[in-house]
Amino acid sequence: MDRVSFGVLGCASIARRKMLPALVSHPRARLAAVASRSAAKAERFAAAFGCDAVTGYERLLERPDVDAVYLPLPAGLRAEWIGRALAAGKHVLAEKPLTVTAPTARALVALSRERGLLLMESFMFLHHSAHRTVREWVDAGRIGEPRAFTATFTIPPLPGDDIRHRPELGGGALLDLGAYTVRAAQLHCGCGLRPVGSVLVTDPHTGVDTSGAALLAAGPVTAQLSFGMTGPYRCGYSLRGSTGTLTLDRAFTPPPDWQPVLRVESQDRVRELRLPADDHFANTVTAFTSAVLSAEDFTAHGDQIVRQAELLDGIRLTAAPVPAPVTAAGAAVPRTA
Repeated sequence: MDRVSFGVLGCASIARRKMLPALVSHPRARLAAVASRSAAKAERFAAAFGCDAVTGYERLLERPDVDAVYLPLPAGLRAEWIGRALAAGKHVLAEKPLTVTAPTARALVALSRERGLLLMESFMFLHHSAHRTVREWVDAGRIGEPRAFTATFTIPPLPGDDIRHRPELGGGALLDLGAYTVRAAQLHCGCGLRPVGSVLVTDPHTGVDTSGAALLAAGPVTAQLSFGMTGPYRCGYSLRGSTGTLTLDRAFTPPPDWQPVLRVESQDRVRELRLPADDHFANTVTAFTSAVLSAEDFTAHGDQIVRQAELLDGIRLTAAPVPAPVTAAGAAVPRTA
């Protein structure tokens, strides 16, 4: 096998805008089919990307020409279909967060190992070269000993019918946006992070957290994270060391033609380095297909999935619940994290 044949479960916006174009243009991937519960929706997607349309997710999993499944379903629906895909013998690339709870993540990782299949959580930003540059600078001692990491991911208020307002579908700011900051903290602070304290601001009408903040620690290194869907768009992180600070803006959602700017600060000097543009969607497909085709050991992927889910659970468990502010009429109003 020199290519991985993909089926897609669900016709989400992220699939249409980003991942399906990356799949159809990749030399080591083949898009075989797209499935939806709606025949009309499946046919629209299939016509746009030159693949088969399948009505019903079960029918796609029955296809022998599908080696792997890309799964962009809402967070609350992913676990069931990840499990079914693994049981059907398919490798799985699933959108983040892979699951809503850590016990479910552990069960799915165990199933993937039992079946000898790759299960990868699609944090695409990890495959952008800008983060490798940050790691190289830190490893070279350019900012001294790491001391603190801060990350923020906030977006403006969403329409009332957006699925991120629905708790039964895994909605909320922590899972949708905070997950990025948690994963970035692990990238730069290591796997020993643990939650020290957190706050989640909850909408009393929907029951989902609309913003929040968390403090994690790994020995002497701290990670301060903020996230929310009630304020302006902000997306970036800083890593402070004993002799300097590195700051990367638009860290989680850079378009393929975006040239990230790395800000380097020391006691008496500030520099801004423009880094090369990179396509983390294509790079994610490369990482996934390379792992499958080389039959590499998938253990590290599973370990990371479990650590991520456990940290998110820990943030929820340590959170001080805070109700969203209300107007005089009793309606919740936006508040930033």
